[in-house]
Amino acid sequence: MKLIRFGEIGFEKPGVIIDDKYYDVSSLVKDYNEEFFAGDAIKKLATDIETAKLPEVDKNVRLGAALARPSKIICVGLNYKDHAAETNAQIPTEPILFFKATSAIVGPNDNLVIPKNSKKTDWEVELAIVIGKKASYVSEENALEHIAGYVLHNDYSEREFQIERNGQWVKGKSCDSFAPIGPFIATLDEISDIHSLRLWLTVNGKTLQDGNTSNLIFNVPFMVSYISQFMTLLPGDVITTGTPAGVGLGQKPEPWYLKPGDVVELGIDGLGSSKQTAVAYKENL
Repeated sequence: MKLIRFGEIGFEKPGVIIDDKYYDVSSLVKDYNEEFFAGDAIKKLATDIETAKLPEVDKNVRLGAALARPSKIICVGLNYKDHAAETNAQIPTEPILFFKATSAIVGPNDNLVIPKNSKKTDWEVELAIVIGKKASYVSEENALEHIAGYVLHNDYSEREFQIERNGQWVKGKSCDSFAPIGPFIATLDEISDIHSLRLWLTVNGKTLQDGNTSNLIFNVPFMVSYISQFMTLLPGDVITTGTPAGVGLGQKPEPWYLKPGDVVELGIDGLGSSKQTAVAYKENL
């Protein structure tokens, strides 16, 4: 199945995509949250929609983030060799982990707000994993049993905040609007080989990232297992798995970054595409 959330900010409803049409399933499901992912709700929903008369939803509706705010977003850094090389970083011998604030989550096509005083707002197309079953000290062999599905994510990063302001990367990763997630969550049956998907990203129509998940340094089962050795992963938690080469920080001969008016589009095979327009930060009046 393909799971969506639609509607105005703060009032999103759960839905599904069937034969490229949007349907409202709010009569069957409260939301795509921890409670939903923790049980057999995905299987039950798949069964229920076969007989239910679901209201169709206009495809021009705003899509929200494809899941309700999770307990945490765990990020894996430098997980593609080409990205490590372009940033002059050593290939990690173990996954580099950091957090991204859940308050950064927005819809897949919502605006990117360039943070106050930002000079180096950057883009990163990433495959994200949605946890579907509580995971603690999970073996690599059993890791896939703990995954609900996969989703497209743009791990926006402010490089000055991240690299030049001391401390952990989280400062450069957590600004408002820095985590557009969606358009939909694809359940496991939708993706035949998670390690053979093309990822791409353009800025103002120019292709800057064009990679493949076959080039992940640490694969999906390993990442789920590894992270679960350090923390309990709860249903609905998001693991975002790193980005291929082509970020602003790695541009030659000089890095360059996003400015108001720039349009970022990105996609992953089987997980759809999203589009964000960069806008300047404005004080709340």
